[in-house]
Amino acid sequence: MPGYTVVPANVASWADLRKVFGTRGSTSRCFCQRFKLQPRESFASYPAEDRAHRLREQADCGHPESGSTSGLVAYLDGEPVGWCAVEPRSAYGGLLRFGRVAWADRAEDKSDDGVWAVTCFVTRTGYRKRGVSRALAVAAVDFARERGAHAIEGYPITTKKVILEELGVGTDGVFAAAGFTEVSRPTLRRVVMRIDF
Repeated sequence: MPGYTVVPANVASWADLRKVFGTRGSTSRCFCQRFKLQPRESFASYPAEDRAHRLREQADCGHPESGSTSGLVAYLDGEPVGWCAVEPRSAYGGLLRFGRVAWADRAEDKSDDGVWAVTCFVTRTGYRKRGVSRALAVAAVDFARERGAHAIEGYPITTKKVILEELGVGTDGVFAAAGFTEVSRPTLRRVVMRIDF
């Protein structure tokens, strides 16, 4: 596997993060806002550039001194190649409101800031199937632990027959390679995987 450098997104530039999301396809429209929308907000009411603006503010790109960010950026030979959304689970209002996968058959305190979540991976076109998501998942574990998390979890797809847009949540293999273990299987295609520190 190539050697990746993974940094908090506030250390990366906005231009680098935009390169990862690209100009075409679902990632260039979503900007990891699915679980960030407020009550009564919808994708239709916020154009892609507004969602991009929100991500820029959440990631706090270009401000390494702030220490506040919503994710990680992966580099390969100085080229930005991937993004991972990771922060306290409570920061994802949409996940708290309607993310059935995260809560099915589990008695969890939804407001526990000590549980972090990995909700999205984006791998830049031209760098897929090269271990970018795996490198980001490993880095996400360290990132959460260093910031006081007592657990981190993700909600990956389990089947091999998925469309590209579904891979944004990662696969069970990506999470397993980073040390996550299955804690529940709320649907036939989705699993909750977690590490308790």
